Amino acid sequence: MPPDMLRLGLALAAAILVADQASKHYMLFVLDLPTVRHIPLLSLGPFGFDLTMVWNRGVTFGMLAGDEPWTQAVLGGLALVIAAVLLRWMARAENRATALALGSVVGGAVGNVIDRARFGAVADFFDAHAWGWHWYVFNVADAAIVLGVVALVADALFRPSPKAKASGS
Repeated sequence: MPPDMLRLGLALAAAILVADQASKHYMLFVLDLPTVRHIPLLSLGPFGFDLTMVWNRGVTFGMLAGDEPWTQAVLGGLALVIAAVLLRWMARAENRATALALGSVVGGAVGNVIDRARFGAVADFFDAHAWGWHWYVFNVADAAIVLGVVALVADALFRPSPKAKASGS
């Protein structure tokens, strides 16, 4: 395990955190999306991409939502515990792909925890849709988490096993 895997993952986590918080600041306080609520951006035939303000008080896809402060504290605390476990994994990452994927998940998770602490909910605003069907509204942190998890799954599925490497297969 190269010693710079933790630094590499942390650098990506920090970059994602900055991008996430900067995008949220712009949407909330410059565009004033909570007041405007919806801004159409792109329409190409049946495909579209808009800015639509949604306050997510739950986890992925709004599951486990609750308006009570304790709900947000529990969800935020759980996300921080998961991030700590992922940091430990990152420090022991065997390759750059794993370190970067974990950094992506950690950066996104911390970005959403900051929202829960500041606003009592996560600010979501990217709205992709096609043929009248809307994907769940998301933010930079959500995209980073999903891409990080996809990269971890792909790495687990397609990385050659140590036995295969050793035998030359």
